[in-house]
This record gives sequence, C-alpha cells and structure tokens, in this order.
Amino acid sequence: MNWYAIYTKPKCEDSTALHLRNAGIEVLNPKIRIKKFLRGKYLQVVEPLFKNYIFALFDNNTHNQMIRYTRGVKYIVGKENPVVVPGEIIGAINEHMGEDSVISPARESFSRGDRVLIKEGPFANFYGIFERELPGRERIVILLEVLGSRLEIEDISVRKT
Repeated sequence: MNWYAIYTKPKCEDSTALHLRNAGIEVLNPKIRIKKFLRGKYLQVVEPLFKNYIFALFDNNTHNQMIRYTRGVKYIVGKENPVVVPGEIIGAINEHMGEDSVISPARESFSRGDRVLIKEGPFANFYGIFERELPGRERIVILLEVLGSRLEIEDISVRKT
C-alpha cells in the first residue's frame, strides 16, 4: 500500500475524504488555520492546505477503480500511472498538524528597526519600520515612512523587505 495524491472537484476535499473513509481508505486531508482580511476585518479561517488535493493510502491494483469513481474525485494524480507520494512527505505534513488536524503557520518574527511592507488593508504597499509587538494581540506597532506616524496593525499584514 502506498500514499497517492487525489485531485478533487473544487471545494469537495472534505466530502471526498469522508466518502473514502467510509469505504475503509485511510485519508489525509490537511488543513491550515489562517487569518484573512474579509469584509474590513481579520477573521480566523480554516482552509485546505492544498486546494483540491487530498492524500489516500491504498493498494493501486485493488482500489484504483473504486477511488476513481468515488463522488468528488476528478482523478488520481498521474492518472493511468498514479504517482506514489513518498511517506516522508506524508510524515512531514502529519508532524506539523495539531490535535485538530489543522496546521497553524509560523508567524514571522521581527526585530526593532526592521523595514516592513504592508501587504493588505488601507495602507497596502506602504513601507514602515518595526517598533514592537503588542503582547497577546497578534498586532505590532510600526512607524509609517510616508506619514512619519505610528500605526498599530495585524502582524500577518506585513512582511520584511
């Protein structure tokens, strides 16, 4: 038995994984918890780590036909010659997943004086200088270069330049 990547129909990762689990196939459907700027504010959302892809452990000779015709499956990656996903890759994904099968990305760390670029929001594409973190709030204070004033902003909205 080997791990294979399965390409699913759009937004069908969860339902396809459920169908395969119900058929007795071991499935890995990794998700990631991120903050997104939606409707003018940041919201925590959980999304598939790989959109339209899930991983399944099965014997290709025995289960190929059943998997190809499972609701939500477009194809097994490699189609007629499915490509085996190395166990090390599956292990690395599993290693980063928490108890709820969700990966929380590592936050970028900043040092005082780092030049940063604002990626989104009303100040998108403005540069600033990192001053300090606001503990427990996932927010930072930067000095905007253009205005010469301080701005409190979500830490995920900026990146080092």
